[in-house]
Amino acid sequence: MTLTERLTLYLQLTRLNRPIGILLLLWPTLWGVWIAGAGNPAWHIVLIFVLGTVLMRSAGCAINDFADRDYDRHVKRTRERPVTSGRITPREAVWVSVGLSLAAFVLILPLNELTLLMSFPAVFLAASYPFTKRFLAIPQAYLGIAFGFGIPMAFAAQLGSVPPVAWLMLVANVFWAIAYDTEYAMVDRDDDIHLGIHSAALLFGRYDVAAVTGCYAVTLALLSLAGQMVGLGWVYYAGLAIAACIAIYHYTLIRGRQRDRCFRAFLHNNWFGAAVFFGIVLDNLLRIRI
Repeated sequence: MTLTERLTLYLQLTRLNRPIGILLLLWPTLWGVWIAGAGNPAWHIVLIFVLGTVLMRSAGCAINDFADRDYDRHVKRTRERPVTSGRITPREAVWVSVGLSLAAFVLILPLNELTLLMSFPAVFLAASYPFTKRFLAIPQAYLGIAFGFGIPMAFAAQLGSVPPVAWLMLVANVFWAIAYDTEYAMVDRDDDIHLGIHSAALLFGRYDVAAVTGCYAVTLALLSLAGQMVGLGWVYYAGLAIAACIAIYHYTLIRGRQRDRCFRAFLHNNWFGAAVFFGIVLDNLLRIRI
Protein backbone atom coordinates (compact mmCIF):
# COMPACT_ATOMS: atom_id res chain seq x y z
CA MET A 1 0.00 0.00 0.00
CA THR A 2 1.40 3.40 -1.00
CA LEU A 3 1.74 6.32 1.41
CA THR A 4 -1.01 8.17 -0.46
CA GLU A 5 -3.38 5.23 -0.10
CA ARG A 6 -2.56 4.93 3.61
CA LEU A 7 -3.17 8.64 4.20
CA THR A 8 -6.48 8.37 2.33
CA LEU A 9 -7.53 5.58 4.70
CA TYR A 10 -6.59 7.70 7.72
CA LEU A 11 -8.61 10.55 6.22
CA GLN A 12 -11.62 8.26 6.02
CA LEU A 13 -11.00 6.82 9.49
CA THR A 14 -10.94 10.26 11.12
CA ARG A 15 -13.75 11.62 8.89
CA LEU A 16 -11.71 14.66 7.94
CA ASN A 17 -13.30 14.23 4.53
CA ARG A 18 -16.71 14.80 6.19
CA PRO A 19 -16.44 17.99 8.26
CA ILE A 20 -20.04 18.12 9.55
CA GLY A 21 -19.00 16.36 12.77
CA ILE A 22 -16.23 18.88 13.34
CA LEU A 23 -18.66 21.75 12.86
CA LEU A 24 -21.26 20.30 15.24
CA LEU A 25 -18.51 20.03 17.86
CA LEU A 26 -16.91 23.36 16.98
CA TRP A 27 -19.93 25.67 17.15
CA PRO A 28 -20.84 25.09 20.83
CA THR A 29 -17.15 25.26 21.74
CA LEU A 30 -16.93 28.65 20.05
CA TRP A 31 -20.12 29.77 21.81
CA GLY A 32 -18.29 29.13 25.08
CA VAL A 33 -15.01 30.68 23.93
CA TRP A 34 -16.69 33.93 22.86
CA ILE A 35 -19.03 34.32 25.82
CA ALA A 36 -16.29 33.47 28.33
CA GLY A 37 -14.03 35.95 26.56
CA ALA A 38 -16.71 38.68 26.71
CA GLY A 39 -16.70 38.89 22.93
CA ASN A 40 -12.95 39.37 22.70
CA PRO A 41 -11.19 36.07 23.43
CA ALA A 42 -7.43 35.81 23.17
CA TRP A 43 -6.54 34.45 19.76
CA HIS A 44 -4.24 31.78 21.15
CA ILE A 45 -7.26 30.46 23.08
CA VAL A 46 -9.32 30.42 19.88
CA LEU A 47 -6.58 28.58 18.01
CA ILE A 48 -6.08 26.01 20.79
CA PHE A 49 -9.78 25.21 20.99
CA VAL A 50 -10.30 25.06 17.22
CA LEU A 51 -7.35 22.72 16.70
CA GLY A 52 -8.32 20.71 19.77
CA THR A 53 -11.83 20.29 18.40
CA VAL A 54 -10.52 18.93 15.10
CA LEU A 55 -8.13 16.54 16.86
CA MET A 56 -10.65 15.24 19.39
CA ARG A 57 -13.40 14.74 16.83
CA SER A 58 -10.94 12.81 14.66
CA ALA A 59 -9.86 10.73 17.67
CA GLY A 60 -13.50 10.04 18.48
CA CYS A 61 -14.20 8.84 14.94
CA ALA A 62 -11.25 6.44 15.06
CA ILE A 63 -12.37 4.88 18.36
CA ASN A 64 -15.96 4.82 17.10
CA ASP A 65 -14.93 2.70 14.11
CA PHE A 66 -13.02 0.38 16.46
CA ALA A 67 -16.06 0.02 18.72
CA ASP A 68 -18.55 -0.47 15.87
CA ARG A 69 -16.43 -2.67 13.62
CA ASP A 70 -18.71 -5.70 14.09
CA TYR A 71 -21.88 -3.65 13.57
CA ASP A 72 -20.77 -1.55 10.61
CA ARG A 73 -20.36 -4.56 8.31
CA HIS A 74 -24.13 -5.13 8.47
CA VAL A 75 -25.01 -1.59 7.37
CA LYS A 76 -24.64 -0.65 3.70
CA ARG A 77 -23.68 2.93 4.53
CA THR A 78 -20.80 1.91 6.82
CA ARG A 79 -19.57 -1.50 5.63
CA GLU A 80 -16.74 0.04 3.59
CA ARG A 81 -15.24 1.99 6.49
CA PRO A 82 -11.49 1.25 6.81
CA VAL A 83 -11.63 -0.86 9.99
CA THR A 84 -14.74 -2.84 9.07
CA SER A 85 -13.42 -3.57 5.59
CA GLY A 86 -10.08 -4.74 7.02
CA ARG A 87 -7.93 -2.09 5.38
CA ILE A 88 -6.97 -0.72 8.82
CA THR A 89 -6.58 -3.04 11.79
CA PRO A 90 -8.58 -2.43 14.99
CA ARG A 91 -5.33 -1.96 16.93
CA GLU A 92 -4.17 0.65 14.43
CA ALA A 93 -7.43 2.57 14.86
CA VAL A 94 -6.93 2.61 18.63
CA TRP A 95 -3.39 3.93 18.27
CA VAL A 96 -4.57 6.64 15.87
CA SER A 97 -7.17 7.70 18.45
CA VAL A 98 -4.61 7.70 21.28
CA GLY A 99 -2.11 9.68 19.21
CA LEU A 100 -4.65 12.35 18.28
CA SER A 101 -5.86 12.62 21.88
CA LEU A 102 -2.29 13.10 23.10
CA ALA A 103 -1.75 15.81 20.47
CA ALA A 104 -4.88 17.58 21.75
CA PHE A 105 -3.58 17.30 25.33
CA VAL A 106 -0.26 18.87 24.32
CA LEU A 107 -2.19 21.81 22.89
CA ILE A 108 -3.73 22.69 26.26
CA LEU A 109 -0.55 22.34 28.33
CA PRO A 110 0.02 26.14 28.31
CA LEU A 111 -3.42 26.66 29.88
CA ASN A 112 -4.34 26.70 33.57
CA GLU A 113 -4.61 23.73 35.90
CA LEU A 114 -8.42 23.62 35.90
CA THR A 115 -8.49 23.29 32.12
CA LEU A 116 -5.93 20.49 32.27
CA LEU A 117 -7.97 18.66 34.89
CA MET A 118 -11.15 19.01 32.83
CA SER A 119 -9.40 17.50 29.81
CA PHE A 120 -9.48 14.06 31.45
CA PRO A 121 -13.28 13.73 31.64
CA ALA A 122 -13.42 15.26 28.16
CA VAL A 123 -11.25 12.45 26.77
CA PHE A 124 -13.24 9.85 28.70
CA LEU A 125 -16.52 11.14 27.27
CA ALA A 126 -15.17 11.10 23.72
CA ALA A 127 -13.72 7.60 24.06
CA SER A 128 -16.69 6.03 25.82
CA TYR A 129 -19.53 7.47 23.72
CA PRO A 130 -19.34 4.81 20.95
CA PHE A 131 -19.96 2.08 23.53
CA THR A 132 -23.07 3.75 25.05
CA LYS A 133 -25.20 2.66 22.09
CA ARG A 134 -25.17 -0.84 23.58
CA PHE A 135 -26.88 0.03 26.86
CA LEU A 136 -28.19 3.63 26.98
CA ALA A 137 -31.71 4.14 25.70
CA ILE A 138 -30.79 7.62 24.47
CA PRO A 139 -27.05 7.74 23.69
CA GLN A 140 -27.64 11.07 21.93
CA ALA A 141 -27.79 12.74 25.37
CA TYR A 142 -24.33 11.35 26.18
CA LEU A 143 -23.13 12.62 22.81
CA GLY A 144 -24.42 16.08 23.72
CA ILE A 145 -22.31 16.09 26.88
CA ALA A 146 -19.25 14.89 24.97
CA PHE A 147 -19.74 17.40 22.15
CA GLY A 148 -20.49 20.24 24.53
CA PHE A 149 -17.73 19.73 27.09
CA GLY A 150 -15.63 22.30 25.28
CA ILE A 151 -18.03 24.93 26.68
CA PRO A 152 -17.06 24.61 30.37
CA MET A 153 -13.45 24.04 29.33
CA ALA A 154 -13.51 27.36 27.43
CA PHE A 155 -14.73 29.15 30.56
CA ALA A 156 -12.13 27.38 32.68
CA ALA A 157 -9.35 28.39 30.29
CA GLN A 158 -10.27 32.08 30.32
CA LEU A 159 -11.81 32.68 33.74
CA GLY A 160 -10.16 30.02 35.87
CA SER A 161 -13.63 28.87 36.95
CA VAL A 162 -16.82 27.46 35.44
CA PRO A 163 -19.84 29.68 36.19
CA PRO A 164 -23.46 28.44 36.09
CA VAL A 165 -24.03 29.87 32.60
CA ALA A 166 -21.44 27.44 31.21
CA TRP A 167 -23.30 24.43 32.59
CA LEU A 168 -26.59 25.87 31.32
CA MET A 169 -25.10 26.14 27.83
CA LEU A 170 -23.85 22.56 28.12
CA VAL A 171 -27.39 21.39 28.90
CA ALA A 172 -28.64 23.40 25.90
CA ASN A 173 -26.12 21.57 23.75
CA VAL A 174 -27.38 18.22 25.07
CA PHE A 175 -30.88 19.02 23.80
CA TRP A 176 -29.50 20.25 20.48
CA ALA A 177 -27.49 17.03 20.09
CA ILE A 178 -30.58 14.95 20.83
CA ALA A 179 -32.40 16.89 18.11
CA TYR A 180 -29.83 16.55 15.34
CA ASP A 181 -28.64 13.06 16.21
CA THR A 182 -32.23 11.81 16.35
CA GLU A 183 -32.58 13.10 12.79
CA TYR A 184 -29.46 11.08 11.98
CA ALA A 185 -30.84 8.04 13.82
CA MET A 186 -34.07 8.27 11.81
CA VAL A 187 -31.92 7.45 8.77
CA ASP A 188 -30.59 4.26 10.38
CA ARG A 189 -33.74 3.24 12.27
CA ASP A 190 -34.25 -0.11 10.47
CA ASP A 191 -30.58 -1.06 10.78
CA ASP A 192 -30.53 -0.19 14.49
CA ILE A 193 -33.56 -2.39 15.12
CA HIS A 194 -31.91 -5.28 13.29
CA LEU A 195 -28.61 -4.88 15.16
CA GLY A 196 -30.11 -4.22 18.58
CA ILE A 197 -28.51 -0.79 18.92
CA HIS A 198 -30.23 1.86 21.04
CA SER A 199 -31.11 5.27 19.61
CA ALA A 200 -33.41 8.19 20.36
CA ALA A 201 -35.34 7.49 17.15
CA LEU A 202 -36.30 4.07 18.53
CA LEU A 203 -37.00 5.40 22.01
CA PHE A 204 -39.31 8.16 20.78
CA GLY A 205 -41.01 5.89 18.25
CA ARG A 206 -43.89 7.58 16.46
CA TYR A 207 -43.28 10.71 18.52
CA ASP A 208 -39.81 11.20 17.05
CA VAL A 209 -40.68 14.31 15.02
CA ALA A 210 -42.39 15.93 18.01
CA ALA A 211 -39.41 15.05 20.22
CA VAL A 212 -36.94 16.62 17.79
CA THR A 213 -39.04 19.77 17.57
CA GLY A 214 -39.36 19.93 21.35
CA CYS A 215 -35.60 19.53 21.80
CA TYR A 216 -34.95 22.43 19.44
CA ALA A 217 -37.41 24.54 21.47
CA VAL A 218 -35.70 23.66 24.78
CA THR A 219 -32.28 24.40 23.25
CA LEU A 220 -33.37 27.85 22.17
CA ALA A 221 -35.09 28.56 25.50
CA LEU A 222 -31.95 27.64 27.46
CA LEU A 223 -29.72 29.66 25.14
CA SER A 224 -32.08 32.61 25.56
CA LEU A 225 -31.73 32.31 29.35
CA ALA A 226 -27.95 32.08 28.99
CA GLY A 227 -28.00 35.29 26.98
CA GLN A 228 -29.91 37.03 29.75
CA MET A 229 -27.43 35.78 32.36
CA VAL A 230 -24.46 37.37 30.55
CA GLY A 231 -26.28 40.46 29.30
CA LEU A 232 -26.35 39.80 25.56
CA GLY A 233 -28.52 42.09 23.45
CA TRP A 234 -30.99 42.06 20.60
CA VAL A 235 -28.50 40.94 17.95
CA TYR A 236 -27.93 37.72 19.87
CA TYR A 237 -31.66 37.11 20.07
CA ALA A 238 -31.95 37.82 16.36
CA GLY A 239 -29.43 35.00 15.88
CA LEU A 240 -31.61 32.74 18.02
CA ALA A 241 -34.62 33.73 15.90
CA ILE A 242 -32.76 32.70 12.76
CA ALA A 243 -31.84 29.42 14.46
CA ALA A 244 -35.54 28.93 15.29
CA CYS A 245 -36.43 29.41 11.61
CA ILE A 246 -33.81 26.82 10.71
CA ALA A 247 -35.35 24.40 13.22
CA ILE A 248 -38.76 24.95 11.62
CA TYR A 249 -37.23 24.16 8.24
CA HIS A 250 -35.85 20.93 9.70
CA TYR A 251 -39.36 20.03 10.79
CA THR A 252 -40.56 20.34 7.21
CA LEU A 253 -37.75 17.98 6.16
CA ILE A 254 -38.26 15.24 8.76
CA ARG A 255 -42.04 15.18 9.17
CA GLY A 256 -42.37 12.63 6.36
CA ARG A 257 -39.53 10.51 7.83
CA GLN A 258 -37.89 9.91 4.44
CA ARG A 259 -34.26 8.87 4.94
CA ASP A 260 -32.68 11.34 2.54
CA ARG A 261 -34.63 14.30 3.95
CA CYS A 262 -33.81 13.35 7.54
CA PHE A 263 -30.14 13.18 6.59
CA ARG A 264 -30.39 16.61 4.93
CA ALA A 265 -31.85 18.00 8.16
CA PHE A 266 -28.98 16.49 10.15
CA LEU A 267 -26.36 18.04 7.87
CA HIS A 268 -28.17 21.40 7.92
CA ASN A 269 -27.63 21.72 11.69
CA ASN A 270 -24.32 23.36 10.85
CA TRP A 271 -26.34 26.49 10.07
CA PHE A 272 -28.23 26.30 13.37
CA GLY A 273 -24.96 26.35 15.31
CA ALA A 274 -23.54 29.06 13.08
CA ALA A 275 -26.59 31.30 13.57
CA VAL A 276 -26.14 31.17 17.35
CA PHE A 277 -22.40 31.79 17.10
CA PHE A 278 -22.63 34.78 14.78
CA GLY A 279 -25.38 36.23 16.97
CA ILE A 280 -22.92 36.12 19.88
CA VAL A 281 -20.06 37.60 17.84
CA LEU A 282 -22.05 40.40 16.21
CA ASP A 283 -23.82 41.34 19.45
CA ASN A 284 -20.49 41.75 21.20
CA LEU A 285 -19.00 43.70 18.27
CA LEU A 286 -21.96 46.08 18.35
CA ARG A 287 -21.59 46.67 22.07
CA ILE A 288 -17.82 47.23 21.73
CA ARG A 289 -18.36 49.89 19.05
CA ILE A 290 -21.04 51.62 21.06
